[in-house]
Amino acid sequence: MRTSIATVSLSGSLTEKLTAAARAGFDGVEIFENDLLASPLAPEEIRARCADLGLGIDLYQPMRDIEAVPAEEFARNLRRARHKFELMRRLGADTVLVCSSVSPSAVDDDALAAEQLSRLADLAREHGIRVAYEALAWGRHVSTYDHAWRIVEAAGHPALGTCLDSFHILSRGSDPRGVEDIPGEKIFFLQLADAPLLAMDVLQWSRHYRCFPGQGGFDVTGLVRRVLATGYDGPLSLEVFNDVFRQAEAGPTAVDARRSLLVLQEALGAAGPPAPVVPTGVAFAELVTPDAEPLTALLGALGFTRTARHRGKPVDLWQQGEARILVNTGPAVRRDGTGLAAVGLESPDPAGAARRAEALLAPVLPRRRAPGDVPLEAVAAPDGTELFFCATGRPGLPDWRADFEDTGRAPRPGGVRRIDHLALTQPWHHFDEAALFHRSVLGLRAQESVDVADPYGLQRSRAVTDDDGSVRIVLSVGAAPADDTVHAQHIALATDDVVAAARRFRAAGGRLLPIPANYYDDLAARHDLGEEELAAYRDLGILYDRDAHGVFRHCYTRTVGRVFFELCQRDGGYRGYGAPNAAVRLAAQHAVARPTGG
Repeated sequence: MRTSIATVSLSGSLTEKLTAAARAGFDGVEIFENDLLASPLAPEEIRARCADLGLGIDLYQPMRDIEAVPAEEFARNLRRARHKFELMRRLGADTVLVCSSVSPSAVDDDALAAEQLSRLADLAREHGIRVAYEALAWGRHVSTYDHAWRIVEAAGHPALGTCLDSFHILSRGSDPRGVEDIPGEKIFFLQLADAPLLAMDVLQWSRHYRCFPGQGGFDVTGLVRRVLATGYDGPLSLEVFNDVFRQAEAGPTAVDARRSLLVLQEALGAAGPPAPVVPTGVAFAELVTPDAEPLTALLGALGFTRTARHRGKPVDLWQQGEARILVNTGPAVRRDGTGLAAVGLESPDPAGAARRAEALLAPVLPRRRAPGDVPLEAVAAPDGTELFFCATGRPGLPDWRADFEDTGRAPRPGGVRRIDHLALTQPWHHFDEAALFHRSVLGLRAQESVDVADPYGLQRSRAVTDDDGSVRIVLSVGAAPADDTVHAQHIALATDDVVAAARRFRAAGGRLLPIPANYYDDLAARHDLGEEELAAYRDLGILYDRDAHGVFRHCYTRTVGRVFFELCQRDGGYRGYGAPNAAVRLAAQHAVARPTGG
């Protein structure tokens, strides 16, 4: 299926937008009028630029406030349209989007609207142009797609059809089944956008919160399936108004946009990327640091042992149970201190996982390997984290551990069993992209977004996981500045007894995050806990949560660089991540980072 994107969906100049769309693999674009007006290029130059890039100009938009108006105003509208149609001829665009009127002078008269749109279509046909009439969700008299179609049908003009927009249809809760009553040849264009489910004015919702399919709460796939059932054979085109996208770089946004359409087409049953290869566990987490001593002291207090060292790189393997942490002190370490650089994911088919990632436009990472090094497939996540597809201990497949030499020290028996989950803070402009990436490229299930009150704003998080919880990744974006150590990444370690694990950590010299006494007063009011149990939690800074499936107990270490650890105990099938406690944890970390005494 042909793919297209509206230039309004991307940031930058028109030339930058066109270049980004072409590099991402789009077939065409919708030229937004404001982008053309602000461009120093003549329409002929824009046409040539698109041709050089291999882009078609699928739509010119928008033409506003045309129909159902007094005769004198409509005459002025036709004069305006004539100029625009001549411009479109120079541009090489053959379809124009006409939005349902929001003008105060428009009247509620479908017959007049049909008659005037028919006259507009007469003029358009003289210029070789088709008119696609769209119902704005906030249109003055026409605000639903079925109403717009009735007017188009009544006009009965071959150069007049309808434009369907998923946001305008789904935001109003319109029944999409009626789409199948529209002949496919009369659907001149299809615009797609998703959005989070919000209770707000629909105009503001549309102008600021649209996102790409798969990033919001609408059933965009279901709508497109109905549109295709009509015989529609035009492009799948993205029209997304989003404050974040307008500020982010056009290139990565265009790639994210194209990925969303590839995933949409896959869901529709079209030929698409290789099937998902869902990871089955976490092989390792790699931390880079310019100063290993604070980090290795923390790992030692947690019960980890340095069991191996890379044969050719300054990378140590620290292990406890099935939890493995790589500590990298190489020359390419982060300048902002210790941080999480890479994650190894256990994969049933590492090569297949890499092929799917590449097909979905994930950057494949070249790996500098010495002769004899184990070949590992790796791609970059939107935030730059390197993801390695591993087959640890799998007969017949390369094992990354073969690159390491044993130190002769076996892992000590301890309380940590494995990595329970990873919490990755995203750059503010990559949050939605990251959720779609982990869901589509890795085949993980995305849970609902959660908003947490931070002392300095609001933190948003969303977990992605496999079916049995062997892989859990929490993506978050916070309100504090990007270099704030509070909004660091963290590694959660699973234990069967968090009280014992916390005591061992503290006895070994580790420092736990102190939690305010007020939290425990409230905890005693909310849950019937024994005095001894509550005293242990208070002493160790252990937080407590409960859901319909079980209980979660967890505590945190102090932060080293931009990383901290969590010790957590899941009992009875608990499925969450202690979200009700996040605000308390964030406040406690702020208090440690910026002590005020208040």
